[in-house]
Amino acid sequence: MKIRWPWLAALLPAALGMLIAALVTSEQFENHRIYLAGRMVFVAPLVGVLLTALVFAALLLQRWTEQHIQRAIREHQAAAAEERRQFLRRLDHELKNPLTAMRAGLANLAWLAPEETGREALHSVEAQALRLSRLAADLRKLAELETRDLECAPVEMGPLLQEVLEVAQERPEASQRRLNLSLPQAPWPLPAVEGDQDLLFLAVHNLVDNALKFTAPGDTVEIRAFEDGARVVIEVADTGSGIPGEEVPHIWDELYRG
Repeated sequence: MKIRWPWLAALLPAALGMLIAALVTSEQFENHRIYLAGRMVFVAPLVGVLLTALVFAALLLQRWTEQHIQRAIREHQAAAAEERRQFLRRLDHELKNPLTAMRAGLANLAWLAPEETGREALHSVEAQALRLSRLAADLRKLAELETRDLECAPVEMGPLLQEVLEVAQERPEASQRRLNLSLPQAPWPLPAVEGDQDLLFLAVHNLVDNALKFTAPGDTVEIRAFEDGARVVIEVADTGSGIPGEEVPHIWDELYRG
């Protein structure tokens, strides 16, 4: 077992004390007493140096202990994060095929349902299956985001936001809401920004997706972008009820839902 040197520094005074005690009790000293004589001008600095050394050794020991604890915490967190990523990947893999089969079967049954009520019920079940499929895909993306390397390159924000709009318009909720995109054209369009195109798309898409989920039919969702000095500002706004005040502190919590 490897012994760290700060522990040796902490044990050194005790070891020296035991050595002195052994010498005093040996046969070389008949009365088991040692008398030391010295001038205070030399003794006082020596005592100060010894006390300083003891304090310094204690500080080193404390620092080593804190570093050891922090390293253990980081290793535990890394192991827990890896276990969570593996669970999310496995969950996506296990759910994807059954949900795809369910949606295909429900689509076929909808055509065979003799009554309107039956078709509506099947469409409702199909919508929930689609929601589960998207949730599984979101979990997989979350696992990938924590491990993938950033691929930074110039990204044209105008086409990217247009693509976000087109993808959002394919959602069932979009047909009942007004979805608008506002981009500057004069005196010049949005400049390119340095970033990871896939992650930028995912970030804006998630905001728009949440806006569609938590607004009512007839509400408006707007994607706005403008240049602010050396930055490009992107805003996603809607006419929904907004986030309750008590839930605002939790908006950055992973997988939190109001």
